[in-house]
Amino acid sequence: MPRAPSDFWDYLRDATPARIALGRVGDALPTRRVLEFQLAHAKARDAVETALDPAPLLAELAHWRPILVRSQADDRRTFLQRPDLGRRLAPPSAEALAPERPGAYDATIVIADGLSAAAAQTQGPPLCKMLLATQGLSFAPPVVALQARVALGDEIAARQGARMALVLIGERPGLSACDSLGAYLTIDPAPGATSDARRNCVSNIRPDGLSLEDASRRILALMFAARALGLTGTELKEDDALALEHIPNGLVQSVR
Repeated sequence: MPRAPSDFWDYLRDATPARIALGRVGDALPTRRVLEFQLAHAKARDAVETALDPAPLLAELAHWRPILVRSQADDRRTFLQRPDLGRRLAPPSAEALAPERPGAYDATIVIADGLSAAAAQTQGPPLCKMLLATQGLSFAPPVVALQARVALGDEIAARQGARMALVLIGERPGLSACDSLGAYLTIDPAPGATSDARRNCVSNIRPDGLSLEDASRRILALMFAARALGLTGTELKEDDALALEHIPNGLVQSVR
């Protein structure tokens, strides 16, 4: 049974984590609201600064022979201060990605820490496994990437011989969500040259946002549409991808 609202704004507070109608005490915010803000800010800072632990991810994906790589950003501080280094593979990692079957893969999936290692740590493996189990798409061995930006997936895909790069990456934390995962899809990526306008994004993947099931449904629709049309980004709309009829038999219901 719904609780009786203590004031008019409780109806909206129940519907959103946004900070609305915080109230005031004199010229200041109530102490409770100040402490809530400080806690949310601390959680956001922790999300950005915490390092990803790759061992559990590699163990969970062991069936698909995952590969661990690193960007040219040697540590977290460098990663935050030099976004360009997070977009390129460290030389040893680049050498480890020689394709077993060049050009034989539709896609590669990269789990990247990005700006929220917690999101990649928790949402990344189960979503990755759901996608790897899909019939009708061929996947390169999945990759776990440290100190990684979205564009690192371009070089990974190129080196693995995969036509599409799907990067599951921790999104920039806000003051109401510090564990949000984003999925960025790019077809025919060109390392160092592909613009963000050529990427599709499915965002807010987290327990209190977009569920893993719904996220996988949307991502798969985009992947099948991208493969069929040779398009991603501004030229491929998610609603159009969900409505397409050329998805292989047996998968039509799962991507609608």
